[in-house]
Amino acid sequence: MEQALWTRARVGRCGPPLDLLTARFDKHVYAPHAHEEYTIGVCVGGSEVIDYRGGHIRTGPGSVVVLAPGEMHTGGPGSPTDGYAYRALYAEPSLLADGCGLPHFREPLLDDPELAAALRVTHTELSACPDPLETESRLPWLLAALTHRHSTARLVTTPVPGADRIARTVRDRLADELTDPPSLAALAADLGLSRYQLLRAFRTATGVPPYAWLAQHRVQRARGLLERGLRPAEVAARVGFADQAHLTRWFRRVLGVTPAAYRNSVQDGRR
Repeated sequence: MEQALWTRARVGRCGPPLDLLTARFDKHVYAPHAHEEYTIGVCVGGSEVIDYRGGHIRTGPGSVVVLAPGEMHTGGPGSPTDGYAYRALYAEPSLLADGCGLPHFREPLLDDPELAAALRVTHTELSACPDPLETESRLPWLLAALTHRHSTARLVTTPVPGADRIARTVRDRLADELTDPPSLAALAADLGLSRYQLLRAFRTATGVPPYAWLAQHRVQRARGLLERGLRPAEVAARVGFADQAHLTRWFRRVLGVTPAAYRNSVQDGRR
């Protein structure tokens, strides 16, 4: 069955929108068109033929395609009997220029299994729960890897001085503004850094991106509220998760059980 599901995320609270497309087509052929953003797609099934820059691109499972803003292209099934499925994100040029110059990709078709797997996982998780801070933490890092590996631009890789101090400042701000955290762009501006420099400093000091640290901090706060007998849905709102499902996803990642199971076990232990 053919389908095209669009999800809109936002890169930070006031940052640019990010459109995510999950598509599967049997016979659909796109008319010639162009996007204002970079189109970054990963094929997850079948084969698609894309007309681009006077030539033809043929994708297969695991291949990554990068199309430049303003470039006309089409797309359709690679054969009369095979369909094609892919996941794509549409990133404003500024998102790929964070930490480097505006990139140029000489080759639109990339063979990079590690990057393809990361794109697929990130696309799936951001589509399911487009949290602004998570999008802002994960996407620039992923796009930086794409740019560094496959474009003419090169990232600034000199160490960020004072990484521990930067990370401590960011952690304090995120913990203080738990339910309405500031954007990384705002935090970076306050510290006189680019967003990419802030992410690099934070990862160097803590080993995780800011959204992952905040999610784990929220889980620890949630534990105390659950131990007091509050319901998971109420706890999710109090600690800043989007909803109960978002709380459950992170609670299981960190502690291995659902919030409800944790609440019941600690309540049972007091009887």
